[in-house]
Amino acid sequence: MGEQIEGRDVPVTTAFERGLEVFDAGNYEPAREHFQSAVDSDPENARARSYLGVCLAICERRFEDGLALCTSASKQEFFNPEVYLNLARVHLHFGFKAEGRRFLLRGQMIDPANGEIQQALDGLGRRVEPVLGFLPRRHFVNRWLGSAKHVFGRGRVAA
Repeated sequence: MGEQIEGRDVPVTTAFERGLEVFDAGNYEPAREHFQSAVDSDPENARARSYLGVCLAICERRFEDGLALCTSASKQEFFNPEVYLNLARVHLHFGFKAEGRRFLLRGQMIDPANGEIQQALDGLGRRVEPVLGFLPRRHFVNRWLGSAKHVFGRGRVAA
């Protein structure tokens, strides 16, 4: 079972590995084709489904379909930090920073030394502490004071 290229079968792992090479180079459309071929040949390949989900979300702006593929992969391979990284990629691509961060942290719990996850977390930056630490971040007083702090400056001293 494999991908058909020039009249010969190519193993599924090769289609997946070629998809990874193209994906890592930032060419998501050709990568999508390789991952689709890998998933068609082996629907139980969670990693291929996860990467296919990212490619669908990025290339075709199909958030729900991409999210569904990544979520099913994370349920099958809940111990694999790579699937959580891909879930985060989908969320972050569509601007869902809090959800993306949550999945990155989940992946980091599994593999604290994962460089890609650490790089993605570093790219998100650090959250500013709430003005009133004893209240939840989403409390209306913290939100109002945080907005005022943003508008009026962060404690700049006038000369």
